[in-house]
Amino acid sequence: MKHHLKILLTTIILFPATFLEAQTRPTTAKEVVAESYNLYLGKSGFSVMNMSIVRPNWTRSISLQNWSLGDKYYITLITAPARDKGQVFLKSGNEMWNFIPAINRTIKIPPSMMMQSWMGSDFTNNDLVKQNSIITDYTHRFAGEETIDGHKCYIIYLEPLPEAAVVWGKIKMWIDKKLMITYKTEFYDTHNKIVKTETASDVKNLGGRLLPAHMEMVSDTKKGHKTIIDIQYQEFNLKDIKRSFFSIQNIKRLRRRKL
Repeated sequence: MKHHLKILLTTIILFPATFLEAQTRPTTAKEVVAESYNLYLGKSGFSVMNMSIVRPNWTRSISLQNWSLGDKYYITLITAPARDKGQVFLKSGNEMWNFIPAINRTIKIPPSMMMQSWMGSDFTNNDLVKQNSIITDYTHRFAGEETIDGHKCYIIYLEPLPEAAVVWGKIKMWIDKKLMITYKTEFYDTHNKIVKTETASDVKNLGGRLLPAHMEMVSDTKKGHKTIIDIQYQEFNLKDIKRSFFSIQNIKRLRRRKL
């Protein structure tokens, strides 16, 4: 009798938690994509990264510090090399500004420049400004499963909504079924030709979350072109970051944060 009572009590205690966990697990392809995207978001965030731009005949390294508030506000400060040091990029909604200390000017990046390379990398200005577009501007559907480096992943196809002003004709993502980490993303043009591929690896504890610390964006149209990003430090939910921090006035006086 005591044994049955113990099982009953255990079931009563554990069932609500199990039920709630099951309810919060993503069930649709869109929910899986959204959860993977949100892994890198908090109410606010700060990170330190190194970006290496690799070309057939040269390699260039850039050090960055980033501040974010949700997915609408973002600031990037270039801390090295010397020739780029002090440049600041501000993302506010779907708009972007660049402060250039050498001429003491802040320039708004026009729509005509959104598809240009960001800092000479394989990322465009549009990639940075419309990061949440993969959730809002596309349909999402499961297209099977595949194992990548030992990780069982959903394969998800994203196709643009008819009214969406987007660049890609299709996006294909491989997202870990357990951790919701996106390990691979392929970007296709409107003619269904693959343009570039992003991969992620070296999962570690960053800011209290399991996240890939190493990412590579490889061009599928330009041989020998790729951009590597290594996250060196990550912090979430900073108490001292407010909306006023993400202003044109502030980026002119922004300084490197000491860790």
